Amino acid sequence: MSLLVENPILNSPFAEPTRYWAYEEGQPVLKEGRRPAGYYFKARTRGPQMAMLEEEFVPLDLVNTIRERLKAWRVRGYPGVTPITRQLLTHWNNPERERKLFFCQREAAETLIWLVEASPAEKQGIVIPRDNGLVRYACKMATGSGKTVVMGMVIAWQVLNKLANPQDKRFSDAVLLVCPNLTIRERLQVLLPWKPGNYYEKFDLVPRGMLERLQQGRFQVTNWHLFQPRDDSRSRSVVRRGPESDAAFCRRVLKELGSKGNLLVINDEAHHAYRPAPLPEEERARLSPEEVAEREEATVWVGGLDRINAVRGINFCVDFSATPFYIKGSGYEEGAPFPWVVSDFGLVDAIESGIVKIPRVPVDDNTGALIPKYFRLWEWVNQRLPASERQTARRRAKPESVLREAEDALATLASEWKRTFEEFQKAGSPVPPVMIVVCDNTDLARLVHEHIAGGNVLRELEGEATFRIDTKLLAEAEAAYEGETRAEAAERLRRVVDTIGKLEWEGEGDPPGKNIRCVVSVGMLNEGWDAQNVTQILGLRAFTSQLLCEQVVGRGLRRLNYDDFSEPEYVDVYGVPFEVIPVKKKPRSSAEVQRVSTLVRALPERKHLEITFPRVEGYVFDVRQRIRLNLRDVPYLQLDPGQAPTEVTVKPAVGYRIGRPDRLGPGPEAVHDRNPFHREKRLQATVYEIAAELTRRLKEKGEDWSARHILFPQVLAAVWQYLEERVVVVDPDTPLEEVALLRYRQHIIERLMAAIEPDTEAGEPPLLPVIERFRPVGSTSEVLFRTVRPCVGTTKSHISHVALDAPVWEHTAAYQLEHIPEVIAYARNDHLDFTIPYEWQGVRHEYRPDYLIRLRCANGREVKLVLEVKGFETEQDRQKEAAARRWVRAVNHHGEFGRWAFALCKDPARLRIVLEKEVEALCSVGI
Repeated sequence: MSLLVENPILNSPFAEPTRYWAYEEGQPVLKEGRRPAGYYFKARTRGPQMAMLEEEFVPLDLVNTIRERLKAWRVRGYPGVTPITRQLLTHWNNPERERKLFFCQREAAETLIWLVEASPAEKQGIVIPRDNGLVRYACKMATGSGKTVVMGMVIAWQVLNKLANPQDKRFSDAVLLVCPNLTIRERLQVLLPWKPGNYYEKFDLVPRGMLERLQQGRFQVTNWHLFQPRDDSRSRSVVRRGPESDAAFCRRVLKELGSKGNLLVINDEAHHAYRPAPLPEEERARLSPEEVAEREEATVWVGGLDRINAVRGINFCVDFSATPFYIKGSGYEEGAPFPWVVSDFGLVDAIESGIVKIPRVPVDDNTGALIPKYFRLWEWVNQRLPASERQTARRRAKPESVLREAEDALATLASEWKRTFEEFQKAGSPVPPVMIVVCDNTDLARLVHEHIAGGNVLRELEGEATFRIDTKLLAEAEAAYEGETRAEAAERLRRVVDTIGKLEWEGEGDPPGKNIRCVVSVGMLNEGWDAQNVTQILGLRAFTSQLLCEQVVGRGLRRLNYDDFSEPEYVDVYGVPFEVIPVKKKPRSSAEVQRVSTLVRALPERKHLEITFPRVEGYVFDVRQRIRLNLRDVPYLQLDPGQAPTEVTVKPAVGYRIGRPDRLGPGPEAVHDRNPFHREKRLQATVYEIAAELTRRLKEKGEDWSARHILFPQVLAAVWQYLEERVVVVDPDTPLEEVALLRYRQHIIERLMAAIEPDTEAGEPPLLPVIERFRPVGSTSEVLFRTVRPCVGTTKSHISHVALDAPVWEHTAAYQLEHIPEVIAYARNDHLDFTIPYEWQGVRHEYRPDYLIRLRCANGREVKLVLEVKGFETEQDRQKEAAARRWVRAVNHHGEFGRWAFALCKDPARLRIVLEKEVEALCSVGI
């Protein structure tokens, strides 16, 4: 039931979905609101063609009810949460975050918080079944939607609350993370808060100052293999202890958690962690080897959790999975969700929010068949094989015959891969696109690999460009216990697989998988494999469930670009009958090729062009006797009736009027103005009130009233001077008394607070910056991101490209900076995380200037320049200018970060003149 739509992206990834595609009477229908949580049940009783008409949507009533109550709770401001939780929620929901969190990430974390911290009245009627005594909450999140970030949010919420109130048993400061393999275990190291590159810093998950506190928690990341029970009864050792007791099991397994109890357990890829139901002997005999292995893994995993719960106690488990469903052989209905699913943001929602790539599947071809050949490729191939070569329940299809029948699909998809490859080359991508071929068995995989690597498809895929995964070797690497030596071949294989599409890794030289262009695998690639450059997937195997389809296609859904979510990215999928999601119809021509992102990064060979800067989070100064005000650096304030009308014409409303009100109709007109307000709020009184508030703020940390009496006359004079020299009245009929309005009073106070500083010539201590404790210095060396925005290469920048939001003026500025002789190096403030704090309407904000520049003065000295190119048009923009100049003064007083200046250029074509004047001014004062 694929929904064939032109562009399924309907919603912002940062807000709750408001529209979705539905399917009614054979046509896609755009609906308002949010798609109900649920799943599709498919009964295959009439063959593959009729099955599309037999899908039944089953709503997840528990999830839908929680969603409604959570939304109402959110609107009311999260009543009942702890102060720590409120700080975290405010931090995560801050609309001015540079790294905004997806709505699905915030909702998953909020759901867990609601379940733990909301009042019992809020949760009345909510019943979540326990799993043999274990409290489990499952969060269903699509592949690529950032569930590892949510794990970090949950960990921060639990650990920080527990450390703040050790007696509160709702929280845990000991965290056990369990995952299915070594690949994921290594990936989850980013959740250890002391590790370089941890997600708490990378994604700004905790407010400033909390990271050090978070590090006081206890953490352990392991894979389920450690839960294998031990029994030395049959060993030849002199000392035989027999089966391992639960207490001994916990001492061995939980070494890094010490004796901690009341644990928080996070199960990643938790669809492997279920309690298999008993099966009759005849059904067990019919299980495939893969299904037997899956039951064994599930038994060991959940059995280990039971033993830990019995000895240490588990506060609750949080299960994360894109597919928290029971699988074939589990003993439950195949495809049924775990009953403890409490949050659902599925693949359809992720596609409609632009978070993941859009699968493009075959929807028509010129064979005349109702179902296109390449959609259910395995069924098509098997039907056309002679009876002696066809796959049955007792034998596999002959590999040579499968390749023969499927070669056209392989060639077609490889041709699409080549067009994508050429686009990658044009864009200068350092990694190639990757095509995945998922085979039914090792014999078929070996033959397909030989065919592609032998140059029989494309020369670009010849030789080592095509890589085959031996699942047996990979399993050997994943299942190794702690301290055991893995086979070198298996470890080498895992290194290659883990670094496909990567530019950096922990080893020396290039990552071993960087240049792989085609991967031939058996079954499917491991969960946790997060290559972003997969652009084509070919399925040469049977797909017996939508769960398996979603897991395979999920390997290709991670976006290359996380800069513009409205720009769709695609992955072409043949042979994986992936249904019940919006897919993009494959164009009949090859003219439509997806835009390829550009990798913007710091170039090691240009280290000499690096620009460093201090991270300033505030200011400190102590005015005792004398202040100084330099109005030259203080922006103007406009009293504009366009922003706050001074006259309003009113008229009686008679009858119904749809649309804009106008002057037509009966009734007299009247004019309203603010003259009574102006008469009440005399200008002199307003100025005194502003001066009093400024004086209070300047000395708010002390009770030195004598100092306030000394400062007040100086501040009062500064306010009058500002009104006389820096306030502009746009309409001559607007009286100056308008400054009594709170909007203008706040502007004046904030503007002067940024401009008033101690008079150092009179012996006052200077204005100094407060530098971030844990990230004192930023650098261009930290820049690494992808973007589909237009980019221009650089020669004078440590960073490879300048990404253009407004191509004309930004390209002009970059061109000028490349050619101005005084410019040593420059960097656009894009993913550089250079911010300047300022206050606006009583709230702290962060201003991000356009460029950082290293300039050489005529005397040979170097100065760093903060450059704003767009100009300042609004009052808030002008407040940013004041904040930038204050930042420069404070950093220069500090003295340990070089000499800094600020420049404003409203016309990029005049940038050379602006910088020449700036250099001349700096040289004139002896810089």
